[in-house]
Amino acid sequence: MSTLRVTVEELTVHEHPDADALELAQVGLYRAVVAKGAYRTGEFAVYIPEQAVLPEALIAELGLTGKLAGAAADRVKAIRLRGELSQGIVCRPRALSGVDLAGAHEAGADFAAELGIVKWVPPVPISMSGEVEPAGDLLPWIDVENLKRYPAAFPEGEPVAVTEKVHGTACCLTYHAGDDRVQVTSKGLGAQRLALVEDAGNLYWRAVRGHHLPRVAAELAGELGASRVGIYGEVYGDGVQDLGYGTDGRRDVPGYAAFDLAVEVGGAVRWLDPQELDRVLAGRLPVVPTLFSGPYGARRVMALAEGRETLSGRAVHLREGVVVRPLTGRYSPELGGRAIAKVVSGAYLTRKGGTEYE
Repeated sequence: MSTLRVTVEELTVHEHPDADALELAQVGLYRAVVAKGAYRTGEFAVYIPEQAVLPEALIAELGLTGKLAGAAADRVKAIRLRGELSQGIVCRPRALSGVDLAGAHEAGADFAAELGIVKWVPPVPISMSGEVEPAGDLLPWIDVENLKRYPAAFPEGEPVAVTEKVHGTACCLTYHAGDDRVQVTSKGLGAQRLALVEDAGNLYWRAVRGHHLPRVAAELAGELGASRVGIYGEVYGDGVQDLGYGTDGRRDVPGYAAFDLAVEVGGAVRWLDPQELDRVLAGRLPVVPTLFSGPYGARRVMALAEGRETLSGRAVHLREGVVVRPLTGRYSPELGGRAIAKVVSGAYLTRKGGTEYE
């Protein structure tokens, strides 16, 4: 899940192809449906992204009472309006009426706290929860930002790998070579520096033991001279999320596909480049499918985010989206960290009955 920021953005306004009273306000590569004439290209407005939870007063002010997602009808979710995908809310809240919007945009100000907006945290099923313990020496997973919000993250033509984004739950393993110690956590718990105490009934530990991750991590530590190894993979299947890939996640060994790997060597942590990850995990662990490897093109990536999944080999349902990273890892000034971003498919965002457990 991306970082929640409520920012001021410069708009590009497009005609709605199928509604005379509506237009499309573009922020980055996102588009949000707005009333015709409410905004003009070059103007500034506040952008509230998906997965934001709004306070009741702001919902009423924006005329959205009863129209948002969730049991309390307070969560921003992608929808289709007259056939066009609308992601997020473009607005000018009264609470910010005295703010210099152009200046706030230039400064990159975040108004989430001022507007009482918080990030939605999905509920955690019993199979994914359990007893936890402090784990300050984890190698945690990171938040991956959406490419639509940061369209300049990759220059056209940069060599990249585009992998399929699998709809499961992120399982994060840290292996400590010094004392042969294994820590297992979820993305959400890992961010809190908490690890799950081993439990044979826990989904993450079933995946870790069933796919022999500790053995693989120990082998990699020896081969790469690493003091710590982090293996990050998606645990999936029916009973895990609403997209099961033809696998039953309730069985003893749920589906698993690795998507990233980090190693600490000489006190420095590095993420393996895509081709190195595929090479060192070949024959050891299932890996998420690579859909494309070559020069980056925004249109190509957006197209790859749509369609049917390839993980099962049978295209049993829609694709969640894609993840993009350079073939040679680097820092991204646009993202403020590692160069890696995701694109989520419109069909996935607007499906009915979806689950989003972390």
